[in-house]
Amino acid sequence: FDPALGMMTGIPPITPMMPGLGIVPPPIPPDMPVVKEIIHCKSCTLFPPNPNLPPPATRERPPGCKTVFVGGLPENGTEQIIVEVFEQCGEIIAIRKSKKNFCHIRFAEEYMVDKALYLSGYRIRLGSSTDKKDTGRLHVDFAQARDDLYEWECKQRMLAREERHRRRMEEERLRPPSPPPVVHYSDHECSIVAEKLKDDSKFSEAVQTLLTWIERGEVNRRSANNFYSMIQSANSHVRRLVNEKAAHEKDMEEAKEKFKQALSGILIQFEQIVAVYHSASKQKAWDHFTKAQRKNISVWCKQAEEIRNIHNDELMGIRREEEMEMSDDEIEETTETKETEESALVSQAEALKEENDSLRWQLDAYRNEVELLKQEQGKAHREDDPNKEQQLKLLQQALQGMQQHLLKVQEEYKKKEAELEKLKDDKLQVEKMLENLKEKESCASRLCASNQDSEYPLEKTMNSSPIKSEREALLVGIISTFLHVHPFGASIEYICSYLHRLDNKICTSDVECLMGRLQHTFKQEMTGVGASLEKRWKFCGFEGLKLT
Repeated sequence: FDPALGMMTGIPPITPMMPGLGIVPPPIPPDMPVVKEIIHCKSCTLFPPNPNLPPPATRERPPGCKTVFVGGLPENGTEQIIVEVFEQCGEIIAIRKSKKNFCHIRFAEEYMVDKALYLSGYRIRLGSSTDKKDTGRLHVDFAQARDDLYEWECKQRMLAREERHRRRMEEERLRPPSPPPVVHYSDHECSIVAEKLKDDSKFSEAVQTLLTWIERGEVNRRSANNFYSMIQSANSHVRRLVNEKAAHEKDMEEAKEKFKQALSGILIQFEQIVAVYHSASKQKAWDHFTKAQRKNISVWCKQAEEIRNIHNDELMGIRREEEMEMSDDEIEETTETKETEESALVSQAEALKEENDSLRWQLDAYRNEVELLKQEQGKAHREDDPNKEQQLKLLQQALQGMQQHLLKVQEEYKKKEAELEKLKDDKLQVEKMLENLKEKESCASRLCASNQDSEYPLEKTMNSSPIKSEREALLVGIISTFLHVHPFGASIEYICSYLHRLDNKICTSDVECLMGRLQHTFKQEMTGVGASLEKRWKFCGFEGLKLT
């Protein structure tokens, strides 16, 4: 024991790097031997064990262990000597010493147990005596105590409570807010909701309130008219929503048109860039470039052509979709015109039916109000009240107006039914005409099948010709005219660049194949020397005419 340092020289001092004080020190490699030194205390001396011996065995550490078992104490050892040896490991709470040379020591913290285990294997000697009763070999091991286990369980429960609380607070933070409560129905609240239904910005909130009231069962005879007026106000927003949808569709069509125009502009610029590459690859300019420059120009030309073809396919796809939509509309116009008229009449008839029902319901509501007013008049015995008489007169006038309107609606309904029957008769006649046309078509197909045998040899002669379609015939004429203007011939790239101005879909390989089939019209020659060697096509139709 070194009084200047206030600790045992063999035990390392307590530092913030020790376990339990917030920072765990780096682990000691198992191959590195731990050098233990002699520890001098006031009443005893501790000698380290043989370093070549294996470390002393210990039991499994119990959870929350703060108590150690110390065995191998000298027979003459007292509790004061035990405190003197182990108080440098940490604060000692309790010592339970036995008469059989062992004791249990309980520390204040768990990391102090690790420091006490460091002393396991040391030989202790009291003073300078060599008596057997004054010597012993310490064995320090973990001890299982109920107090340690209880404190550890309490700590675990506290941590679990904190974790549950933290998780609950996180769930409450992430939970969406509950909707505001819907007020109960009253005349005042009804007037407020009716005003909100007329406002576009507050329509959603007011409709939710109206839906809740109807589901709660707030509708009765007295409040039916108020609810009907609110439902009518909600129905008035249908036209607004349809107009908004049409406006959005119009914006979408305008955006599509802008995109198509921008894409066509980009395609034109790509065509110009490709034309620059093709003009640069001609012999007049091509001979003046180096090999590296020629290679770069050819790579750039291929890349530009690929990108141009991709954009061209995309634009042509958009146009094809538009043409298909237009053709479908034209085909379906003839068959759908009458169906649309019929469906329009049916929808009008259904609308008239609904309007008729709504008028009847309004009449019933007005009658109920008249009956209620009459009952209130009979109870109050105020027949001379001018206000109630005016209300009765107004209600009677309203009833008369509703009845007249109902008669007009019924007459319109009858007219629409008559028109609907006429359209049905016209539809039957059109179906009969279609059946007759189908029969005529079947007869014509049979006649064509009988004439196929006579036309078969003609088809063979047509198919055996080198020109397979009218398009190829047009290409042959255009190429012949072009090569006739160029008597020294032209390369296939030059010919295709001229044809691409007329049609972007023309492929170089197809043109070369077509010219190869017409050997008496076109011929291919090699011109130039060395790096300027080039294949050129010439027109030889006049010479071929004499040969054929």
